[in-house]
Amino acid sequence: MTELAIPRLSLVLLVGTSGSGKSTFAAEHFAPTEVISSDDCRAMVSDDANDQGATGDAFDVLEYIAGKRLSRGLLTVIDATNVQASSRKSLLALAKEHDVLPVAIVLDLPVSLAVERNASRPDRTFGSHVVKRQHDQLRRSLRSLKREGFRTVHVLDSVEAVAQVSFSRTRLFNDRSDDHGPFDVIGDVHGCLGELRELLARLEYAVIEDADGQSVDATHPDGRRVVFVGDLVDRGPDSVGVLRLAMGMVASGNALCVSGNHEAKLVRALSRKDVTPSHGLQGTLDELSAAGSEFTAAVREFCDGLVAHYVLDGGRLVVAHAGLTEKYHGRASGRVRAFALYGDTSGETDEFGLSVRYPWADDYRGAATVLYGHTPVPTTSG
Repeated sequence: MTELAIPRLSLVLLVGTSGSGKSTFAAEHFAPTEVISSDDCRAMVSDDANDQGATGDAFDVLEYIAGKRLSRGLLTVIDATNVQASSRKSLLALAKEHDVLPVAIVLDLPVSLAVERNASRPDRTFGSHVVKRQHDQLRRSLRSLKREGFRTVHVLDSVEAVAQVSFSRTRLFNDRSDDHGPFDVIGDVHGCLGELRELLARLEYAVIEDADGQSVDATHPDGRRVVFVGDLVDRGPDSVGVLRLAMGMVASGNALCVSGNHEAKLVRALSRKDVTPSHGLQGTLDELSAAGSEFTAAVREFCDGLVAHYVLDGGRLVVAHAGLTEKYHGRASGRVRAFALYGDTSGETDEFGLSVRYPWADDYRGAATVLYGHTPVPTTSG
């Protein structure tokens, strides 16, 4: 058997000609409730699964049901030919609307086999030219599926490949719901190694140093772990020291870390993108230059690999640098990442040159506790 991976929460499009065996394939690999068939939707709206005149209404129903499933966080499979880019476009938009990853599973089987299968079914009255046209459209689609936005594409190009495939459902990188801690969540460190060491000591962590006296790890006698909320770097005097300690803790399993907007900007700078080295970034870049190219490359890889948020403790805890509204918990898209890194921004700036952010947390009533940093909030003592 060949095991293929699909995200546990995704919109899966089966792509294949009429007669390629999509419905049989769907029944073998997915639960009946997970599959939405265009033929079934035609039958719902017209009493005839083959009434092509009902296709528009059928897809209205199909996309409505798919949207409801995706909004509830359920894997959804679309059983339709899906051989035309125009028919896939609205489904890709649906995946984007619900911040889930789109997957294409292509059944690229011989035209002769599909024609033979259709000929044996009295309800398939169209000629072989229809299947040939669909197959031509499918072949053209193979070159563009990734560009259209499909995150994962699996192509099965023989009867044997179809028969020997199985699927594993993988967690998104942000899904650590089976990780129950206990955790100590630490906010924006911003290059302040001395204060970080002091805080870890107060929390009863033992900081481990290497032969050069550099802080490279920290352990807790009770097995507690740190979750860093991002913005490890910039502004403070020792971003390299903070990075070395945090990276060591993550590597040893003594910490988790989400990305902050400062890590995202650092990655762009290290990738030689055009960024303004403001808000302490230039200091971090100077420190990294002195630390050497090998360490700098490791920092770039570490920061570039950070996820934007984690779902922890059975879904009861969410950690994100700038917070995250409930509808984005456990989802994956550009706008989810932008919210987690920057907050709910208006696009305007205040008198200090900082982004104006909506106070999303004031109205938050979600089931999970969301721990975040990013925005300092002035308080008045009584």
